[in-house]
Amino acid sequence: MLHGRTILVTGAARGVGRAIAEACNAAGARLVLADVLLTEGKATAAALGARFVPVDLAQPASVQALADDIASHEGTVHGLVNNAAIATGIGGPMFDEITLESWDRVMQVNVRGTWLVTRALAPLLVASGSGRIVNLASDTALWGAPRLLAYVASKGAIISMTRSLARELGPRGVGITAVAPGILRNEATDYVPAERHRLYEEGRAVPGPQVPADITATVCFLLTPGALALTGQVLPVDAGFVFT
Repeated sequence: MLHGRTILVTGAARGVGRAIAEACNAAGARLVLADVLLTEGKATAAALGARFVPVDLAQPASVQALADDIASHEGTVHGLVNNAAIATGIGGPMFDEITLESWDRVMQVNVRGTWLVTRALAPLLVASGSGRIVNLASDTALWGAPRLLAYVASKGAIISMTRSLARELGPRGVGITAVAPGILRNEATDYVPAERHRLYEEGRAVPGPQVPADITATVCFLLTPGALALTGQVLPVDAGFVFT
């Protein structure tokens, strides 16, 4: 499905990002993995025969260095998966208990960081002739999950950015979509209160837990040339917890 296509996955060291990288690798992609977690990122890249480039989405210079590195080594990129994000605090503080520092950090990484990566990689995606971007949003932004306001607001921004960027990048042949999963069972969500897991697992049209591998086939398809007609769309890949 992805043979001959170079794909960059951010936040690929573990969890959802690693699962997406594994699926892209199985689909034949040439992978570049990026993460702020150096040890885990290098280990994942080694396991997949991929190249690892460190990046800190909070630092514009680091993001530009990532793009320059890919331009130098790969020459182009056909697909970008904007997965890297801060996703802590599920079932945590109420809106009026969130600290200013926490709010700003989530927005800096999740929203500004996604914009910075997209901006830096856009010339390579355009030059490829069939560039595709998949943004990892969240269905929390579609149903208004409580006690998670900073994260929900950031993922709502990702959805809005996806729609606006579809208008700007479409004339240049680049498609962009957002995938909005619910809570996925993995090491990154072990801290989530049991009640929140139960809410999801009983509320899905197909009841039960979801794991990162449940969304990867959708992401892989959206990185193919044939996915252009879906540009600007938001796909809640959550087994029917949210319908749009």
